[in-house]
Amino acid sequence: RDSSPQNTKDNIFIHLSMAKNALLIGINYPGTAVELRGCVNDVRRMQRCLIDRFGFSYDDITVLIDTDKSGTQPTGKNIINALETLIRNAESGDTLVFHYSGHGTRIPTPEGIFDATNFDECITPSDMNLITDNDFRDMLAKVKEGCRLTIISDSCHSGGLIENVKEQIGESHVNKPKPENANFLVSILKNLLAICGRSSSQIDRGGARESFTREIESEDGETVTRYLPLDSYISLLEEQTGETGIKYGKIRQTLVKRFGDDASPRVLSSSMKRNGHRGMFSRILGKQTEVNTGGGETGGSSSITENGIFLSGCQTDQRSEDVYVTRTGKAYGAFSDAIQTVLSQTRKDKKITNRDMVVKAREILRKQKFSQRPGLYCHDRFVKQPFIC
Repeated sequence: RDSSPQNTKDNIFIHLSMAKNALLIGINYPGTAVELRGCVNDVRRMQRCLIDRFGFSYDDITVLIDTDKSGTQPTGKNIINALETLIRNAESGDTLVFHYSGHGTRIPTPEGIFDATNFDECITPSDMNLITDNDFRDMLAKVKEGCRLTIISDSCHSGGLIENVKEQIGESHVNKPKPENANFLVSILKNLLAICGRSSSQIDRGGARESFTREIESEDGETVTRYLPLDSYISLLEEQTGETGIKYGKIRQTLVKRFGDDASPRVLSSSMKRNGHRGMFSRILGKQTEVNTGGGETGGSSSITENGIFLSGCQTDQRSEDVYVTRTGKAYGAFSDAIQTVLSQTRKDKKITNRDMVVKAREILRKQKFSQRPGLYCHDRFVKQPFIC
């Protein structure tokens, strides 16, 4: 690439000639009790879309799927390494895309540590080596100034998948300011809800069970959802590790025991802190930040990257669904299909903003009787910027 500007004025528009790179993750979990059908299809569809509509090169798109065992598998370590490489190799002006389709789950935050949803929302790699919301936030903070990274997650609980990013569209109650005199009572309520395994947003909407009841029939009539209940995740983790009787509060320790240094940095961090190894972790991974219930930070820099744009398939307490699409004869994620529908209804020479993409996807899903509501998380200046580029 030629990134040297001819003059100061040209420098303003230099992003037009910069690189476009993408990382696409699709996990169907074949042969397991939680097998999905649409995730790899989502990735293939997005790959073609990036090439045909947005001008990406085939060679600049990395695809990790679990239905082709000859390729690099979408394990926790491989996903983190690939995303860190995508971010590290980018330069100012580059366009980056990270798309994830697969199961999402959430685990209670470590004892004594809180975040805006009282849970660590996670994606579920093929080897069950969870990647948490704070891991994504830490990686997002490394995006270079002037580089745009669009993240799309078609998974359950994705509304809270990046901690402490401004919520532009959504009802996940992440980082929403509250009256100062209510903070004490709110913290008590969140403690009680966390103990009960529920989020405050579930209470605000009168309980989340209603939004969880609709599952979509696939081609053979079975119901398919991208929701991975914690008990189901633990069962899969026990199969992977050979451990039995794993408790909710021991998930992080089990992941570290099974995966060692290949466990996600945040899981490794919380386990080391619990066992008195905080200093060693800091030397290995560098300075990290922690997020408190008010959305602020402790123990690190107060600045957060402003170069990431996150589109979630649902809210933090909702499911994202797999759906069989009659017109294509294939299964896809409902949110991924909505994105493609919006793009197909928009001329290629016309740009659609990030805000309009989420609003229109919400409307499509509402008309299709889905309960999931996509969200948009980004700095104010990206709300009306074009989707992807």
